[in-house]
Amino acid sequence: MKAALWYAKQDVRIEEIPEPKPGPGEVKIRVKWCGICGSDLHEYEDGPFSIPVDTPHPLTGKKAPIVLGHEFSGDIVEVGEGVTGWNVGDRVTAEATVACLECRYCKQGHYSYCDRLGIFGVHGSGGAMAEYVVAGAPFLHKIPGNLDYEKASLVEPIAVGFHSLGAGNFRAGMTAVVLGAGPIGLGVIESLRAAGAHKIIAVVRKSVRQEYALRSGADVLLDPYEVDAPAEIRKITGGLGADICFETFGVDFGVNLGLNCLHNGGTLVVISLWNKPVSVDLMHTVLTEKYIVGSNLYSYNDFETVLKMLEDGRIPAKGYITKRIALDDLVAEGFHTLSGPDKKKHVKILVTPDRSLL
Repeated sequence: MKAALWYAKQDVRIEEIPEPKPGPGEVKIRVKWCGICGSDLHEYEDGPFSIPVDTPHPLTGKKAPIVLGHEFSGDIVEVGEGVTGWNVGDRVTAEATVACLECRYCKQGHYSYCDRLGIFGVHGSGGAMAEYVVAGAPFLHKIPGNLDYEKASLVEPIAVGFHSLGAGNFRAGMTAVVLGAGPIGLGVIESLRAAGAHKIIAVVRKSVRQEYALRSGADVLLDPYEVDAPAEIRKITGGLGADICFETFGVDFGVNLGLNCLHNGGTLVVISLWNKPVSVDLMHTVLTEKYIVGSNLYSYNDFETVLKMLEDGRIPAKGYITKRIALDDLVAEGFHTLSGPDKKKHVKILVTPDRSLL
């Protein structure tokens, strides 16, 4: 079968490899669509960040070359030994989590805390930028009947945004700031709107991303390079500051900006992935008793909730998909587009191994 393998920085190859076989507790899936994640792009442009190269991943035992892809939808074509409740022909998506399911955290349902946590399509388990992929049954989810394969492939990145609301203890009626309007930032905005935010303030540099933020549910747009965003947010909130802020910029500037947007006792939720330390004025945080909390992936319930919200329209994800390409064109039409002059025009590029879907 065809698959996209990451070998090294700026070295992703579409190659023929053997079709995977489902082991005990696994199913084999024919892939319909797979989204290009920001982490896939980072690994292509400047990696390796998370992909194991010299030392195999402690849970999967795999290292590069790795088949990429973890935001996908498809049909079950084969069921492994011991799998119940799943049948050939079921329309499915799957979480990107690779967890041991044996440690204290996994047994409590907090498998995003697993000490050996891995990411599907990054650490050597699975990889859905291929014609077929194998996934563990505990992480599968049925696609509701009224939801198409394309939108089902968006569940994973939107669930990351949705999970961050719980991590930050968001409550309906709060005023929220979202830093950034890429796929995760937009997922946060759509989730906040669905969850009853009083006001959503998107801090986004002037580009088409501002239009996307408004379409997703933002009430106010602020360009941090044109205005003093914290001062503007204090004006909007009667001099106080926001209740909660979600950081998706992934740079020092965003963390410190986010803290300054909050009222005393407010919460900054950091969702971005980082490849270097961040400089933060902790004295300011101490004196104002502001909280900084991380948000990683999602839980099983987050995935199920987002699927239902996509199906019934509470999360419309309108305009989320900005381009569809064939697997063969992943590098030229996918990675190069997302790193080129038109990158701000795109939210999610979907990849398919089946040209008949284009």
